[in-house]
Amino acid sequence: MCLAIPGKVKSITPFQEGVMRMGKVEMGGISKEINLQLVPEAKVEDYVLVHVGVAISIVDEEEAQRSLDFLKQMDELDELYNSPNGEALSGEDIAAQGSAIISKMIP
Repeated sequence: MCLAIPGKVKSITPFQEGVMRMGKVEMGGISKEINLQLVPEAKVEDYVLVHVGVAISIVDEEEAQRSLDFLKQMDELDELYNSPNGEALSGEDIAAQGSAIISKMIP
């Protein structure tokens, strides 16, 4: 299954000759360096859909939240919030586990 995860653009790297447009995007509390080349109009505080490390479109905040809610309903984000034995995780554990999961999806 192909999955695009909504995230909020937190910063954009200043233009450098020969370098693709990049920025920090926060997805569920995890920040990753994301390629913004396909969304040249994206700016800080915009929401984007990220697939395999590339922002593929800009969405509004409401659409981003609906997408995250849907993923939660489908239990696709459960491993971000629970340990393998079903116990609740600390915020630090959630961030570490989320980063590992997102790193698998976004090189």
